Amino acid sequence: MSENPILEVRDLEVEFDGAPAVRGVSFSLERGEVLGLVGESGSGKSATALALMGLQPANATVRGSVLLDGTDLVGASDAELSRVRGSRIAMVFQDPLSAFTPVYRVGDLIAQAVRAHQNVSREKARERAVELLDLVGIPDPRVRARSYPHEFSGGMRQRAMIALAMANDPDVILADEPTTALDVTIQAQVLDVLRTAQRETGAAMVLVSHDLGVIAGSADRVAVMYGGKVVESAPVDELFGSPRMPYTVGLIGAVPRLDGRGGALVPIPGAPPAAGAVREGCAFAARCPLVEERCRKAEPELAAVGEGHRAACVRAEEVAGLRAGEVFPVPEIPRVPQSYDESVLRVRGLTKTFPLLKGAAFKRRVGSVHAVDGVDLDIRRGETLALVGESGSGKSTTLFELLNLDEPEGGDVELFGQSLRGLSRSGRRALRSRVQIVFQDPMDSLDPRLPVGDLVTEPLRAQGVGRVEAARKAAELLRQVGLDPAHAVRFPHEFSGGQRQRIGIARALSVEPELLVLDEPVSALDVSVQAGVLNLLQRLKAELGLSYLFVSHDLSVVRHVADRVSVIYLGRTVESGAVEEVFERPRHPYTRALLSAVPVPDPAVERARRAERILLAGDPPGPTRRYEGCGFRGRCSVFAGLGESERRLCEGERPVGEVACHFAGASA
Repeated sequence: MSENPILEVRDLEVEFDGAPAVRGVSFSLERGEVLGLVGESGSGKSATALALMGLQPANATVRGSVLLDGTDLVGASDAELSRVRGSRIAMVFQDPLSAFTPVYRVGDLIAQAVRAHQNVSREKARERAVELLDLVGIPDPRVRARSYPHEFSGGMRQRAMIALAMANDPDVILADEPTTALDVTIQAQVLDVLRTAQRETGAAMVLVSHDLGVIAGSADRVAVMYGGKVVESAPVDELFGSPRMPYTVGLIGAVPRLDGRGGALVPIPGAPPAAGAVREGCAFAARCPLVEERCRKAEPELAAVGEGHRAACVRAEEVAGLRAGEVFPVPEIPRVPQSYDESVLRVRGLTKTFPLLKGAAFKRRVGSVHAVDGVDLDIRRGETLALVGESGSGKSTTLFELLNLDEPEGGDVELFGQSLRGLSRSGRRALRSRVQIVFQDPMDSLDPRLPVGDLVTEPLRAQGVGRVEAARKAAELLRQVGLDPAHAVRFPHEFSGGQRQRIGIARALSVEPELLVLDEPVSALDVSVQAGVLNLLQRLKAELGLSYLFVSHDLSVVRHVADRVSVIYLGRTVESGAVEEVFERPRHPYTRALLSAVPVPDPAVERARRAERILLAGDPPGPTRRYEGCGFRGRCSVFAGLGESERRLCEGERPVGEVACHFAGASA
């Protein structure tokens, strides 16, 4: 522990209805320091953060001590905690829309927080709110202070939440997954604002995140949690450079990297223990390839293994220097050479608009939403094409336009050499089984009333396949995606998130498609589970000769799985090409900004990249306006440095081509 920490946590325990969720967590935090808390879902990260502020639900029991500058918050009365919350210790929640009171304007919410802890007038508090909104990068802060939370975009709400946390210059800021639901460009903005908040207030910070890249670029020290306990803690460079706990080695090895380093993804086998599970010995023993008999007899203590480095592993010295592939089994993914000759999907100039309506009883059209405004795609047999872009760029609308198999509103779509224009109903029916989709959230897409055996073969039954043959096929499909055929009688809620996604993949494969559309298939999964699903998709592609249209906001995942990439902005394709070419030598300013914003799980690399990061101004404009010229110019760093005549070109002429930029490759 530090000599004069601003926050000191000792033997913190949290139970929910008697089930332990946090077990003996201890750490200290000095002024200005950032501690990263990482681990899989259910490891106790968020429960720890909420317990620090006394925000646990009524069914929770908290023991231990949380010393804030010497004052213990555990057991403090609600009145005492109310005096501390927001003034000495503040929280940035994962979902600001749920955290803000929807009936109050954003400026009033911040002003109320100021007046709750400072003796200032209403006018002074409102001015302070405007100052804070300006500090965190909200455009037109005086105007936007009068907006309601639902009128802000996701990134703006999170910046407003940080402004609220800064309102009274707290000593400690707790940030619970503050960038989880945000696009990579907005994530970079929010992380920059968090650094600003810390610099302006001098606060220490506890940053909870499942994203090791975010932790590598933001934290000074890292604590890894598993089964409700801290199993390793160290300075950030030491932890990423020489982890001593097999679990930490596995987490780092399961993360796909934007720079392409690291080789095959190595998933951690098994699943984390459930909260309250009876344990003997090390909680990680059931998943650890290095387990010994002594590991099962007693739970190892968090012991010193180096300067400021502690690990709860009896084999910590042996683990030092090992990579994930030397600890965990490396999956074998067959590589089948592909010629990419035969066209599977060809899209040219696809457009889709929706009416913008106004009125309650009598609706009238007042404009159009240009959701897709010129998308071009090419997929060959055996190829993976990734579709990337920010939220609202038109990715999902493009997918559903393709899956509907209807005649496009504008442009042309060819599937397996057949144009959708003028295609008969029987022709569409014949194409239907050749294209299938795997959804982002399998729990929402799987009928909870059916056992998985029926769910997997439901498409087959719709095609007239008999019950006996369908049951045989179900066993084969479940085995193919790495699940036990004996579990076909179970229901979706009895499976983990990663297993449910495997069920969704098996269902899509049941009709033997040639093109799989994958809509953010791993975005809701823990990093170790994500690695297993990505490896499965690559194996299936090689074995079955599948083609993938892979939609993802995670460019590190795209680098790992895709052969080619297509970047979309405001419903238009702005750059496309081979993944290696686009990622190593991006030519469109938007592509460069996307790639520069992606964090890499390597502290040294992240520090070097920080100076090169391109922070885009604001959020993407709405699709209700069809822009003349280049739609990206309002956020483009290259455009900002152009002369008057060059600017007129961007403003008046729409760029076309494989790189839709008049000044492709130009530096800002």
